[in-house]
Amino acid sequence: MHKLAKYFLQALKTLLVVGVFASSTMSFAAIETYEFSNAEDEIRYQKMIAELRCLVCQNQNLADSNAELAQDLRAKTFEMINAGASNNEIAEFMVARYGDFVLYRPPLKGQTLLLWIGPFGILLIALVVFFITIRRSQSKTKLSTAARAKAAGAARRAPGQGAHLRHGLGAVTVVQGEVSQGAGGEGDLLIEDV
Repeated sequence: MHKLAKYFLQALKTLLVVGVFASSTMSFAAIETYEFSNAEDEIRYQKMIAELRCLVCQNQNLADSNAELAQDLRAKTFEMINAGASNNEIAEFMVARYGDFVLYRPPLKGQTLLLWIGPFGILLIALVVFFITIRRSQSKTKLSTAARAKAAGAARRAPGQGAHLRHGLGAVTVVQGEVSQGAGGEGDLLIEDV
């Protein structure tokens, strides 16, 4: 049994080495090479594939994506640059074929308005909710002078005992002449013995 375990471990190591070697050679196979007539065309190509979005990956541009569609779009961009197309012509071709989503910076128009204003709208809603929450947590019910006098009278009436008052949105507890205020339910000023 001990001999079988050694053979098994040796086979597993061999498989692991072959797997690592095979996967590393496959990643090198995906490198594309294009021959440009001049350096300006190569710079334009790099700029264009950096500004166009991979429609498969969506969070990557064509330069960073290894998807088949991205490879096809890079090849098409290369062909169009070699044919003498301008950057605008290439962008218009891609938009006509795939829509404004292919551009990382879509134009501001009715169809893309949500893409431009949406993040600011979400931020505005989040800020409003945040400030409303903060304001509600900091608001405390203020007792009027009459309510304080009534609370003090209740404390005098029941010496040694406490009285609990509910007023508006807050509650007041009076214990041996001291008034403390906290959160409570709605209602008129109500004195309860505690």
